[in-house]
Amino acid sequence: METSSSFRWPSSDTIPSNFILPENKRPHLSQVAALSSIPIIDLKNYTGDVPDSLLLEKISHACEEYGFFQIINHGIPEDLCNRMMDAIAKLFESMPPEERKQFFTTDLTKQVKLFNYYINTDSANSRDKVQMWSESFSHPWHPTDDMCHLLPGNPPDYREVFGEYAKEIYQLMNKLMRLISQGLGLEKDCLKKRVGENPSLKSQANYYPPCPEPELTLGLNVHTDLNALTVLRQSPGVTGLQVIKDGEWVAVDFAPNAFVINLGDQIQVLSNGRYKSVHHRAVTNKEQRRVTLAMFYEPNRDSVIGPIEELVDEHHPPLYRNYRYSEFQDEFFRQVGTRRMVKEAFQF
Repeated sequence: METSSSFRWPSSDTIPSNFILPENKRPHLSQVAALSSIPIIDLKNYTGDVPDSLLLEKISHACEEYGFFQIINHGIPEDLCNRMMDAIAKLFESMPPEERKQFFTTDLTKQVKLFNYYINTDSANSRDKVQMWSESFSHPWHPTDDMCHLLPGNPPDYREVFGEYAKEIYQLMNKLMRLISQGLGLEKDCLKKRVGENPSLKSQANYYPPCPEPELTLGLNVHTDLNALTVLRQSPGVTGLQVIKDGEWVAVDFAPNAFVINLGDQIQVLSNGRYKSVHHRAVTNKEQRRVTLAMFYEPNRDSVIGPIEELVDEHHPPLYRNYRYSEFQDEFFRQVGTRRMVKEAFQF
């Protein structure tokens, strides 16, 4: 099903058939582990370029075992984060129809877009699609360049607050890239240099309305992130993100004023498989709408990605071939509508 810019979420007690997943693709929420979640790491005492060994040990363990962790005491003002999330909610809930029409597209290669994800339920018939119970809005960002002309004029405060937020997130991303590099035993700037001096920076806001039948659908399908690093902000008090750990789904519980940090496929390749980019998904709930904002840090199309030489030896042979990031992106879009297995296409 292709949706239109005039689409509005159903308000009945049942969901339309085009949102209902086949039995084998449904979330089976009762089977989600409730007693464990991803690590929460406190950055309060990390103020310079020389982290203590315990912090690096925690970062490395989280990257090896989970591919996800949450951070607290990260230095970004909570008020700014709240204003950003409020602006995103307004964007989805009150953007005028004529402006929605301007941004809505089914072409996922467009830079600025309002869109819906879907999955193919029958690989032999690509027209047999089920829509995800969400809407997404994506656009590029930069910590210093003014991109206001690309962004919607409604809500009025979106452009201003996003500019403030982007500057703060970029500094946090640099800090995280240093910590992740040092956790691998590498120089602090190693990963940043390998990703490239001119990274591609993108954002994606996701809106998940309350769903009358959460067991029948998903907010976002199972996937890994194709980029290097994702910094995610979630709505306060609403759980929806789930990650795979030891073959089971684990709910990522909300932590006050925390960011969820997610390693993307490029970190797994650069670390020669030591650090993990794991499958995750978003589920829905009956009571509350959920909003998230993912900020992506990824190579530019010309960057060459492959296992870092210092992490390869006779006991750890290279698991992936070198490739240009443009090749990886092309493979990503080739697998649209499926449970993507993109980095696997570059394995030896």
